Amino acid sequence: MIQEYLNSVDKFIIIGDRVLVKPRDMETHTKSGLVLPASVKEKEEIQSGYIIKTGPGYPIPSHDIEEAWKENTSEPKYIGMQAKEGDLAIYLKSRTHEIEFENDKFLIVPHAAILLLIRDDHELE
Repeated sequence: MIQEYLNSVDKFIIIGDRVLVKPRDMETHTKSGLVLPASVKEKEEIQSGYIIKTGPGYPIPSHDIEEAWKENTSEPKYIGMQAKEGDLAIYLKSRTHEIEFENDKFLIVPHAAILLLIRDDHELE
């Protein structure tokens, strides 16, 4: 499921501590069989979706001492994030920014707004 979106967003560069999320289809059934339409579920504060791309992480300042004879190699440094492509993320909707690309809805979510990640690690088996 994730692969079909990766090709269309290959040129996206996610900045800093943000992730690009494809929201899950929000239409669900209650235990009694009542169908809750997506419009009702979209108003909830907590939602879920699949992480399509991630940024490099939290930027940190460089503590290199600048000296005249040294070549300037001020490459940005980052603290990595826990979120990975393919994870199912549970996040706070109020902190997201919605975008539309090629008739698909995506959300830009700051890493701090993610409450829970569900990872399907078949590689460990």
